[in-house]
Amino acid sequence: MSEDSQPPAGEPALRTLAMPADANPNGDIFGGWVLSQMDLAGSVPATERAQGRIATVAMDAVRFHRPVFIGDLVSCYANVVKVGNSSITVKVETWTRRRAGKARVKVTEGTLVYVAIDDEGRPRAVPQEE
Repeated sequence: MSEDSQPPAGEPALRTLAMPADANPNGDIFGGWVLSQMDLAGSVPATERAQGRIATVAMDAVRFHRPVFIGDLVSCYANVVKVGNSSITVKVETWTRRRAGKARVKVTEGTLVYVAIDDEGRPRAVPQEE
């Protein structure tokens, strides 16, 4: 197991259950479904920081540590780690609580980059923090 034995402090940006429709015939959840949940979770703090519309432009350094199974409670923790002129970088860690117990397992982590956009979809400056 990695050195991370506890999820990050604070509330997750997203929590959901892994359902049978999201799994392969062996009962493992598709990696694409996990990436989708990570993107949704990362968009929460990115949208708040951008104070408006954003678009995902990159997923960097994504690592799948363990599988996600049907019935797992999936929690994604997301924190802004860098803000550029128009970009916002968010670290997302995905943890599960296994259906058959209370064990918490870090299953995936990655860095996502979002760009603040205007109503026409063009990049715009991220507002300065007050």
